[in-house]
Amino acid sequence: MVIEYVDSAAGLAPDRLTGFFAGWPNPPSPEMHRRILRRSDCVVLAIDPSAGRVVGFINALTDRVLSAYIPLLEVLPEYRGQGIGSELVRRLLKRLSGLYMIDLMCDPSVQPFYERLGFVRAAGMSRRDFSAQGGKPD
Repeated sequence: MVIEYVDSAAGLAPDRLTGFFAGWPNPPSPEMHRRILRRSDCVVLAIDPSAGRVVGFINALTDRVLSAYIPLLEVLPEYRGQGIGSELVRRLLKRLSGLYMIDLMCDPSVQPFYERLGFVRAAGMSRRDFSAQGGKPD
């Protein structure tokens, strides 16, 4: 299988963004997902040209001077285990090279994945406003 990687969400139709955010209490719609990608400072998309769809993505918000934050990385379940997630991270880190800090938050179960890509565990804080997505999770 050949996967193509692109650095832009320009011209991306929402129907190419289905299947993401499984298990989220209030998942973004494909239209909102497209808006997230288009408004991000950096994105990398993994595309399966034979299926005509996005199969993975990563995005970053950055000041392009000192810091960046990676809020989302996801690969569709049927495409996992093929190195797509690792390649998405590597390509994004290359685009963000030279920055002092690149931060992300993740569940403990995926920390070893990020450690293999050069990240180190760190303490952090977060705040979630579930009302911004239509209410509190069940």
